[in-house]
Amino acid sequence: MSDLYEKTNTPGVYKDIVTKKYWIKFDYQDFTGEKRTVKKRGFKKIKDAIDFKIDFLQNQASSSSIRFSAFYDAYITDMSKRLRKNTVENKRYIIELKILPYFGKKKINEITPRDVRMWQGSLLKSGYKETYLKTINNQLSAMFNYACRFYGLNQNPCKLAGSIGKSKADEMEIFTREEFTEFLNCLYDKPESHLAFEILFYTGMRVSELLALNIGDINLEEHTIRINKSLHRVKSEDIITEPKTKKSKRIISIPGFLAEDIGDYLNRLYDPDPLERLLTYNKHYLDNEFRRGMKMSGIQKNLHIHSIRHSHTALLFELGYNILEIRDRLGHEKVETTLNIYTHLYPNKQEKIADGLNTLEREGIENARVKKE
Repeated sequence: MSDLYEKTNTPGVYKDIVTKKYWIKFDYQDFTGEKRTVKKRGFKKIKDAIDFKIDFLQNQASSSSIRFSAFYDAYITDMSKRLRKNTVENKRYIIELKILPYFGKKKINEITPRDVRMWQGSLLKSGYKETYLKTINNQLSAMFNYACRFYGLNQNPCKLAGSIGKSKADEMEIFTREEFTEFLNCLYDKPESHLAFEILFYTGMRVSELLALNIGDINLEEHTIRINKSLHRVKSEDIITEPKTKKSKRIISIPGFLAEDIGDYLNRLYDPDPLERLLTYNKHYLDNEFRRGMKMSGIQKNLHIHSIRHSHTALLFELGYNILEIRDRLGHEKVETTLNIYTHLYPNKQEKIADGLNTLEREGIENARVKKE
């Protein structure tokens, strides 16, 4: 077998230059927790090499008596095949930093609800936000659910231990239109930054969707923007992925003044290519620009860049659009998602409905009285 090979974009998978076939090399932990290395050659496709790794690890982890760290190897390998790259990396970050240090050496069938409660207690002392605590706890619970389905674990100890954290923040602060105008005026010195935040506020798109936009996605004549991809940074590399959900693929209308501003920006570019990105920077830069605008504007609110999307949604409610229209514009898969996130933006809707019906009834009684007279 040849020792001449080239790397592929898939970690651990290589291509033999002579045979043109692929081989894979990876480490795993056996049931005792000892680290071992596997190397397998002769695959026609990269997918075949990955399938081999998944099957191998699942066979090694076929019992609930394995250590949690070995189970994690099999779990994350399977997830890598099924989920988007940035989603997998987020899982890795949470598990390797928040879960493995505590449970890694334990056998998964020996982890009790009391163990989970002790782990939760250590997290509660960390000062993390309630929503982040919920995210970490949900990840551990998801792993135990996976073990119940595929590795013979009798029950999920997280369910007996109870949850921690909250699904959403107690209060979601947003920009008023006046505040956003003040914020935006502070960024006139950098046209790209100014345009980015203007687009976010008047479209409600996600930051990842904005950064993935190509010039060709903008239709200035019809005043529309096509959203069909996202940009994420994974291990210091910007990658373009499919949108978050099927509903995320959408075409949204934009106001005329925004189309004009985008057109002015494009006119300043030299020979713009429809296949090039509209905005060339990454989220780190945009976060810094957001903080700069907040500092210069002097707005005293606990806002972050995603607050602009919430602010756009609040504006739509203020203008009287219904929940289905708002769901489609935001690219949510289910209307329940929109309702769960933004319930606080319309807390008095039921009262307004009752008041409207009451007014209608009074008008009917008054009209009937006038006719009799």
